[in-house]
Amino acid sequence: MSMEKDSKIYVAGHRGMVGSAIVRELERQGYHNIVTRTHKELDLTRQEAVEAFFAKEKPEYVFLAAAKVGGIVANESALADFMYDNMILEMNVIHAAWQHGCKKLEFLGSSCIYPRMAPQPMPESCLLTGALEKTNEAYALAKISGLKYCEFLNRQYGTDYISVMPTNLYGPNDNYHPEHSHVLPALIRRFHEAKEQGLESVTCWGDGSPLREFLYVDDLANLCVFLMNNYSGNETVNAGTGKELTIKALTELVAGVVGYEGRIEWDTTRPNGTPRKLLDVSKATALGWTYRTELEDGIRLAYDDFLHNPVRAER
Repeated sequence: MSMEKDSKIYVAGHRGMVGSAIVRELERQGYHNIVTRTHKELDLTRQEAVEAFFAKEKPEYVFLAAAKVGGIVANESALADFMYDNMILEMNVIHAAWQHGCKKLEFLGSSCIYPRMAPQPMPESCLLTGALEKTNEAYALAKISGLKYCEFLNRQYGTDYISVMPTNLYGPNDNYHPEHSHVLPALIRRFHEAKEQGLESVTCWGDGSPLREFLYVDDLANLCVFLMNNYSGNETVNAGTGKELTIKALTELVAGVVGYEGRIEWDTTRPNGTPRKLLDVSKATALGWTYRTELEDGIRLAYDDFLHNPVRAER
């Protein structure tokens, strides 16, 4: 089922990095009947408010990009909050969409749903085959619940609800908080401030050995719209590049883009996180989609966003 250019489309979480990218991509492709609500206007953790919104607006298509997100520190320090907030808001939106006849819904998850020691690269079929990474277990469990609820609605009621699982994302509207952000934006801020302050060295967490994959958020948004128009199925679809690099190599790449020339040191008392998280992207490729933005080019775009969005940079 493909969207028409005047279809009523609700993007939940439109102020976040992913949601704002989806709105940009929809507008770029000529969709003009886009519905959004800020958190102040609609608290998605309040079931009655969500149901009233869907009863009034009756969106035909929903991109569920709203979530409570954060890096290792944020996840470890607020396990209960991450599980409750994410599970409640996603269940409210998915359930209300079903109640009010939404034609199609797309749920945005995360690659952390896969087992800590999953086969590499990780295929969609490895879901629930092993233990999760403890540092973000609460978030992962909430996301697994969301994608499974979509699957169960499809199986029980014949809905057309799909899910997509992105790898590590970065780009415009990212969170650059020094402790509560993900690794790439945190590095952008750290190296920028070190350059500004003339610091001789920057200390990074762990030993730099974990392997990570990164996808520019506008590429994800392009895939999200593509899947909404071209995919139906109970199994999720991985969103990534199929390429990985060590955290050590990433830090050197970010430092180079930012222009920091000091030493990079490592605090091995800090956690590394999952050793490797490479997605198998053959399913998306077989459907006819591939990423566009190479990592160094994307980091340059993200750094430009950091420099020109002082509110984001100060968080």
